[in-house]
Amino acid sequence: MSFLVNPIVHATTTSHEDSTRKVHAEQASANFPDKSKDLELGKSDDKIDYLARAQWLRAAVLGANDGLISVASLMIGVGAVSSTAKAMLVSGLAGLIAGACSMAIGEFVSVYTQYDIEMNLIEQGKVNDEDENKEPLANPLQAAGASALAFSIGGILPLLAGAFIQSWGVRLGVVLAVTSLALVAFGWLGGRLGGAKPYKSALRVLIGGWLAMLVTFAILKVFGLIFHVKVNSSS
Repeated sequence: MSFLVNPIVHATTTSHEDSTRKVHAEQASANFPDKSKDLELGKSDDKIDYLARAQWLRAAVLGANDGLISVASLMIGVGAVSSTAKAMLVSGLAGLIAGACSMAIGEFVSVYTQYDIEMNLIEQGKVNDEDENKEPLANPLQAAGASALAFSIGGILPLLAGAFIQSWGVRLGVVLAVTSLALVAFGWLGGRLGGAKPYKSALRVLIGGWLAMLVTFAILKVFGLIFHVKVNSSS
């Protein structure tokens, strides 16, 4: 009987050990999931591809900041030599239209050059047009429209802020305040989307905008004093 019992006991012990190892393996798999599958399926959210955002983020943030600073500086600069609300409004509107057109044309030419280079490489066979991993060709019209829109969004803020205020001092103060808040918002958003520290980005954009407005105001103020430009107090 002892000869028959030993194999049964051994087999039972081995089966129990295998079952225990299997349970431990399942627990370890549950506690430490295999991220390689998620990476293959693109589901891992541990890292964000900020480089993929670089092109459109640069165009959007720079376009909005350019519009905001350009129009606000132009209005404040005109306000240094003229107290009329109409003068600031017309100068701001002219800056908005001219700046948006300039941004659109510049971006169109730049991106169209990139498009020509990509098409040339495809025609020469240096780039496989059917490559699934290849990024889509540059779109000049889309880039131009996005740049003009971003510039207009930034530029419309100071324009509307100072359009209906008759008092010269209050008008300048409101334009400066609205522009400062927008600079902080755009800077924070750009830093947030770009993976940088938002408060540093916001502070950098704010200081840059203040310097642009200060320099414009100071230069035109000196210009007005030298050439005796009359300040009209009527609205």
